Amino acid sequence: MLAVSFTVPLLGAMLLLDSPIDPQPLSFKEPPLLLGVLQPNTKLQQAERLFENQLIGPESIANIGDVMFTGTADGRIIKLENGEVETIARFGPGLCETQADETTCGRPLGIRVGPNGTLFVADAYKGLFEVNPWKREVKLLLSSNTPIEGRKMSFLNDLTITRDGRKIYFTDSSSKWQRRDYLLLLMEGTDDGRLLEYDTETKEVKVLLDQLLFPNGVQLSPAEDFILVTEMTMARIRRFYVSGLMKGGSDLFVENLPGFPDSIRPSSSGGYWVSMPAIRANPGFSMLDFLSERPYIKRMIFKLFSQETVMKLVPRYTLVLELSNSGAFLRSLHDPDGQVAPYISEVHEHDGHLYLGSFRNPFLCKLSLQSV
Repeated sequence: MLAVSFTVPLLGAMLLLDSPIDPQPLSFKEPPLLLGVLQPNTKLQQAERLFENQLIGPESIANIGDVMFTGTADGRIIKLENGEVETIARFGPGLCETQADETTCGRPLGIRVGPNGTLFVADAYKGLFEVNPWKREVKLLLSSNTPIEGRKMSFLNDLTITRDGRKIYFTDSSSKWQRRDYLLLLMEGTDDGRLLEYDTETKEVKVLLDQLLFPNGVQLSPAEDFILVTEMTMARIRRFYVSGLMKGGSDLFVENLPGFPDSIRPSSSGGYWVSMPAIRANPGFSMLDFLSERPYIKRMIFKLFSQETVMKLVPRYTLVLELSNSGAFLRSLHDPDGQVAPYISEVHEHDGHLYLGSFRNPFLCKLSLQSV
């Protein structure tokens, strides 16, 4: 009787409730074996936590000299200097106390330093901004309310800028899902993400790549001849050429990554750091790989459970990968059980250290490169 009392309502919910997502089957190659360069280790567990419980979700990091800046989940741009946390800007009114407040208060994500010492920021809900961190001045460059080729921008994510500050390349992860529904976007496999270009002089916006599956981090090459964009849902990195013989074309820079990539940033070796807050264990079990060809299970899961509940089922294994300038794997840093550095969204290298941002941790992490 006890089993029946649980089973009948469960079956009723599965049949009657609507699923918030309509996933289609996705096909993946077998994940690369975690051997050689990818051999599991505990190097990320050597990181030091900074500003613990003083900030929430420091997604992206930039520095001017030794002064660091980040955007947090409560809608602030903050300055980190001499151990102090100071608010320098907000893009929306009031404080964000819950995820539901994000649409009003904003959620700063990608952040970069421009040629004139100002900060360029992509806010998931509000648009592209330029912030003078010393004068506390905020300038809206491009509103999210501006339709681009007939489609709205619902989830601005990351950005990269040319050395002269003329052009900003940025990702809009979806025109359907907002940032607060990032797990629904990932699990549905929606292919409406875009890589866009904003010209700061002409104010024109162009679509460079379309039909991307959760485009996330974006990075301009040192020679400024191509842009790399992580395609999180597909565990790969795309390349779009902005100059040279291949201008306007695109190809795969790296495919079949050992995890689902978030941000991508330059490394001092001339390559790139890629953060992966969830891995595709091999040997082992990758839940997202398993579900990719079973959309009916995805529908059932989200009929029964909230995004936050599903997140608790995802292993806290974090992986950071350094790539060469041609996309080869150079080294990997792991935290297999998320003891010290779970949910890493970005790796920012500065002065011999890696600073590790996160979309949900209440701290930053700092790791000496000499120790890894």
